[in-house]
Amino acid sequence: MNDRAVSVLDNYDLNVIRTQKGRNAILFETGQGWMILKEYRGPKTRLETMDKLLTGISENGFWRAERLIRNKEGNLFCTDYEQIPYIVKTWPGGRECSLRDGQECRDAVSTLAALHKAMSLPKLAEECGMKSQGLLYEYEKRNRELKRVRRFLREKSQKTIFEINLLQNYDYFLEDALAVTEQVRSYGTLLASVGISENSCFCHGDFSHHNLLGNHNVFSVINFEKYAADHQMRDLYLFLRKLLEKSNWSVPMARGLLDVYDRERKLSVQDTLQLYYRFAYPEKFWKIVNFYYNNGKSWIPGRNMEKFEKLLYQNADKKAFLEQTFSL
Repeated sequence: MNDRAVSVLDNYDLNVIRTQKGRNAILFETGQGWMILKEYRGPKTRLETMDKLLTGISENGFWRAERLIRNKEGNLFCTDYEQIPYIVKTWPGGRECSLRDGQECRDAVSTLAALHKAMSLPKLAEECGMKSQGLLYEYEKRNRELKRVRRFLREKSQKTIFEINLLQNYDYFLEDALAVTEQVRSYGTLLASVGISENSCFCHGDFSHHNLLGNHNVFSVINFEKYAADHQMRDLYLFLRKLLEKSNWSVPMARGLLDVYDRERKLSVQDTLQLYYRFAYPEKFWKIVNFYYNNGKSWIPGRNMEKFEKLLYQNADKKAFLEQTFSL
């Protein structure tokens, strides 16, 4: 971020004591505590709903979420001389949650469950008119993308080693994706968007250890810009998937963390089905294919090949995890 973006702070009624660089942002201390100035790349219309969401979360008893700060004119964003929009938010400080610390992971899941209870805001959901498209819509869209890339690979005359390996395993993962999609379809409204909308719940949208800051196992949640009116298991799945990939799909770890969440916020039948089918769909394969197809097919980063090899290596562990964790 250009240091001249600090001039944007002149539009706020804040007494800036000092500033320091953060990750793609500027942190600054004020008489009201630390805050953060960062570029905003989303639709500006989402900021008003985001502010109401964060206010509602606080009013529902969850005080460990960031807050948006309005400028002198009452707006939630300002632009610099290049018309780049910026937002100011409160900054809790502390370090990121460590995925290597079992207690911190348990505290993170407990924090998420408490956050989810506070994000049940039926009036706001009705007011903003946000609706989830549901798992079926999402998976059908991904399946069309997978079929398109498979056709491209088959028709390509000269293939790299990565493309050869990808094509050799393609049908297995595509068939898996299609089978999961049909099972989701068979549940009808239980897993459809209407079933989610009736709950009038929001989810964080990007819940990961990067967006949990704190000390002494007390975490605050930041970066709500990707909030969505979607099933809240989206958040729990995202956090668990990253953690379980690093632990070779440990069943005891998964069960322990699900128990932590369940004690704070009871998991329903729909929650369990949502979580199972999010894990069952070969999302990692789809992500690798999507990155390959949309980011320069002539050059394959070594990191992408490593991810694909790890996916193949861990596939049996993931299948065992699904069977043992959700057997009941």
